[in-house]
Amino acid sequence: MKYIYIAFVSMLLMTACDNDLEQSPVLELESINLVEFGPVLNAAYYYQTGVAMPQAVLGDFRADNMLMLEDPFTSIDTYNSDLAGGDMTGAFFTPVYRNLYKAILSTNNVIENSSDANEVAEAKFLRGLSYFKLVLIFGDVPVNLSATPSTSDLSIFVRQPAANVYNDVIIPDLMDAIAGLTNSGLATGRASQIAARALLGKVYMHRGDFGPAATTLGTVVSGAAAAGITLEPNFADVVTDISSEIIFATKMSGSITVADGSTSSSTFPGWFSGGDTKSSTPLDPRLTAAFDASGAAGGGTDLRKALTIDAAGGKGAKYSGGADQDFIEIRLSDIILLYAEALNETSSPASTVLPLLDPIRTRAGLTSLTGTATTQAAVRTAIANERRVELALEGHRWFDLVRTGTVDAAMGLTVNSNYYVFPIPLSEILATNGVITQNTGY
Repeated sequence: MKYIYIAFVSMLLMTACDNDLEQSPVLELESINLVEFGPVLNAAYYYQTGVAMPQAVLGDFRADNMLMLEDPFTSIDTYNSDLAGGDMTGAFFTPVYRNLYKAILSTNNVIENSSDANEVAEAKFLRGLSYFKLVLIFGDVPVNLSATPSTSDLSIFVRQPAANVYNDVIIPDLMDAIAGLTNSGLATGRASQIAARALLGKVYMHRGDFGPAATTLGTVVSGAAAAGITLEPNFADVVTDISSEIIFATKMSGSITVADGSTSSSTFPGWFSGGDTKSSTPLDPRLTAAFDASGAAGGGTDLRKALTIDAAGGKGAKYSGGADQDFIEIRLSDIILLYAEALNETSSPASTVLPLLDPIRTRAGLTSLTGTATTQAAVRTAIANERRVELALEGHRWFDLVRTGTVDAAMGLTVNSNYYVFPIPLSEILATNGVITQNTGY
């Protein structure tokens, strides 16, 4: 079932609220009167649609894969306070903030009130996913775990340290989701046990907890085939909606309005393909060079290049689904590469780590890296290079650079760490009389 939230859309009658932590379906239909929480759970899935485009754009345009060409959107590449301007906020940051907190409120409602254990486990996965995205994009964030948060107690809007959000919310939620889910949801695009475990592994990697990451990601890799998840033999098929390597994706549809839409009318495929006039030729030449270097080092041409970018046209070419293109949150190649990275960071030998990349590289028409890198540092670089070209235009690059501490090296300049995260929407700060504070530097 592709559009898992379609039943919810007809009841999505949201009232305007003073701030986004107060917006929830329960304001229209009190939870005490609900007996079926499926639509509320579907709402949490639906709200992710409003995050897909901003997340994808921030992940590649902030980094060295894509470029903005028209002011004020060029501020995404300048690493200063200009990024907090109204145009950028309306297009990218407000939709992320609003939709994720709406998703969180929906999941809180299900967790508190549903008697269906599977619904609760799905909600735990989606709440963990939502807070993970908030932390990646904004850093410290307010935490609300109630379906009916107080509208007068402004202390709930105080931003909590990202480390606490990981320890107190994200990791426990994902562990509960692993315990409560099976993999039956894979066939219908819903949360599954393997998706929860894969996301937990990604969380550990972003925290630098390489030991737990290696164990968790290894379990995903070894259990993928049994769950029906396999590498696509043809790279052209990896980002299609029926790709066999999708572990979790946000389902999109041109026939359903994206949740709490951005002021930009472009979809994430549209941004990459030059469909938005703010960046009609968005391809960063450094990504072209990365593909060329990959091919040269791999004994030929990297087949992923022509399937990812249109170098002559100066734009991306990875997606063909338009508004119906699902946003892949986690796929098997991503997890294999993270697993290899975790093993390398825990001092596994290169002879163990590099062969993990062989199926990915063989599909790309490249030779094995085994024997070409022997030190931990060299293997680390090889994996990072592979992630860049394998996952280009999938919204990972900037967050990978921040996670690995390689922003300055990749961007060729010194970037103040204040600008590793993005600005909190001014509307949220004003609505709470400054209880929600702005990120330093904005």
